[in-house]
Amino acid sequence: MNIHKISGLCIAAVWIFHGLYSKILDGVPRHRMIVARILGEDIAKPTTIFIGALEVMLGLWVILEKRKRLCAATQTAALVTMNTLEILFARDLLINAPGMVMLNSVFIFVIWRWALRVANAPS
Repeated sequence: MNIHKISGLCIAAVWIFHGLYSKILDGVPRHRMIVARILGEDIAKPTTIFIGALEVMLGLWVILEKRKRLCAATQTAALVTMNTLEILFARDLLINAPGMVMLNSVFIFVIWRWALRVANAPS
């Protein structure tokens, strides 16, 4: 297995873990609390589950390796949107806002490196 395939599986794993465990299964209740802060407590649970389902679908899209640039653009938009809303409306619920931005910037770099790389090109 080459680095390209491993990168894709790692990207997918991040989305699937956070979508399924953190949001759908409420394994990290802070995610639901952030949604509640932004959209309101009355719709926080179903909305968090919906967001989690979308994240799982993003992970599956990465595994499929179809329309990788559109996939990377979608992931970038999702991360930037989520980070912006979290910082603006729920900063006190974040573990470390600057750290989150730095980590997600690295993640976006990895996503785009994966998206722009030809699958059978040498690493």
